[in-house]
Amino acid sequence: MKIFLAQQNYHIGNFEANTTKIIEAVKIAKAQNADLIVFSELCVCGYPPRDFLAFEDFIEKSYAAIDKIKQHADSIGILVGAPARNPQREGKDLFNAAFLLYEKEVKAEVHKTLLPTYDVFDENRYFEPAYAWNIMEFKGKRLAVTICEDIWNLGDNPLYRICPMDILMQQKPDIMINLSASPFDYTHDEDRKAIIKANVLKYQLPMFYCNAVGSQTEIVFDGGSFIFDKKGNICKAFSLFKEEVDGLELNKDGTFDTPIIEKVDTLPNHELFPDKLMPSLNIAQVYEALIIGIKDYFSKMNFTKAILGSSGGIDSAVTLALACEALGAENVHAILMPSPYSTEHSVADAAQLSENLNNPYEIIHIKDIYESFLKELKPIFEDRPFSVAEENMQSRTRGNLLMAIANKFGYILLNTSNKSELSTGYGTLYGDMAGGLGVLGDCYKLQVYALAKYINRETEIIPKHIITKAPSAELRPNQKDSDSLPDYEILDQILYQYIEMQKGPKKIKSLGFDAALVDRTLKMVNVNEYKRNQFCPIIRVSPKAFGVGRRVPIVAKYLI
Repeated sequence: MKIFLAQQNYHIGNFEANTTKIIEAVKIAKAQNADLIVFSELCVCGYPPRDFLAFEDFIEKSYAAIDKIKQHADSIGILVGAPARNPQREGKDLFNAAFLLYEKEVKAEVHKTLLPTYDVFDENRYFEPAYAWNIMEFKGKRLAVTICEDIWNLGDNPLYRICPMDILMQQKPDIMINLSASPFDYTHDEDRKAIIKANVLKYQLPMFYCNAVGSQTEIVFDGGSFIFDKKGNICKAFSLFKEEVDGLELNKDGTFDTPIIEKVDTLPNHELFPDKLMPSLNIAQVYEALIIGIKDYFSKMNFTKAILGSSGGIDSAVTLALACEALGAENVHAILMPSPYSTEHSVADAAQLSENLNNPYEIIHIKDIYESFLKELKPIFEDRPFSVAEENMQSRTRGNLLMAIANKFGYILLNTSNKSELSTGYGTLYGDMAGGLGVLGDCYKLQVYALAKYINRETEIIPKHIITKAPSAELRPNQKDSDSLPDYEILDQILYQYIEMQKGPKKIKSLGFDAALVDRTLKMVNVNEYKRNQFCPIIRVSPKAFGVGRRVPIVAKYLI
């Protein structure tokens, strides 16, 4: 039996485009005499559809799309993911389902059992878990079809009480097939290999694993679909961050006549989650994830041009380089906005960067605007000393100018804040925290430097001085980030232990960090939740990003 996988980039709610894409993949598989083609989880409507699932019209459009797709399931079987209605009165109204289409009919339907409700996932909010577990009969083969999380309940600390495959094995299947929408983070490619390997070794069956690719607002799907033989060897590995339609012929004895790509003994056996922040870990993958995150956000929203404030600092430099790669340099407008406290070299560095990238840029001096604010506010401020109010006024002036230009010309403002700043509240609401998309909001400062070095791996795109100089907001004379924050080499490690590893103050202190510094850092994180709650969507690249995947109260008294 020849089975193909379609690793594709879908658009949530764009049923027409998704259906067209699915049918095109079916035609490719038919041309190569495939018996079956497998698509990813909820491919018909796009994942995650979230509260769109509450609209009956949305569900009707999904069913209409399946009716259209099944007309192409004549000589070939098609496995697609879509929401399915629950006919029982009790429970949620929908299942997360996989439909087997063949002979222009729906031949079988499988429902997801394990519904993740953690981090970025909310499936228990919308779906009912499966009531029954049955293999699918197709062309003389018995298919054990599962959906994403259904194969992840292995290991020392299972999250759920059952494993669907344990039940399906009682029906003696020949093949495992999994439809997934498994998001990217910089550890997850290895996790994915490990969990598929664990399933194959446990059940001694070949596995066809189809994952989605592309970005949906903040969540990036990296693809990385696999075909494993029954011994746990990888016989086909799909590209990361690219659409691909391909497959293999499965012999009657469950083997493949193809060279092994990765042997079972070279694959990971456990989840990869570093004990400490490793800034360069899979930095090439992080780079690609950020590129596709920007590209898909713009294309799926029908935007073409971006704008950002270019300060001559490392964050705006990396954001600008990423945006130029994703959108084309001619579509990224950089605005340099020096204040009375900006250094000449910062302006020169920012200008040199744009010249290296060949993107348009302009210089707007904010001195007069800033001083007009001071003049108008003097009767209220009286003679109080210079403070954060005057500093933030400069940042908000820049934000106002950027948004004015964005509104006038139809640009989207890219935010340049990094995760270290967002964690500690080192940013100005409605100023440098303004934007439509947070490009670096899930990258600590150390990771931003690693990205800069990666961008410069072949030639100097980001001027060396931007990378080597001490970071500064330049909102007062001789200001440095280190005036307000601990050194990033220490700060980022503490933040990582608290945010990603979810360790409390006692455990973090036991790792050797200064106790007072730990207390101060964790307090900064928690007291600034109100700022992050007003922030734009952040492209997720880590196992724990700010946004929908991290939900803590704003009004609380914990470590404050």
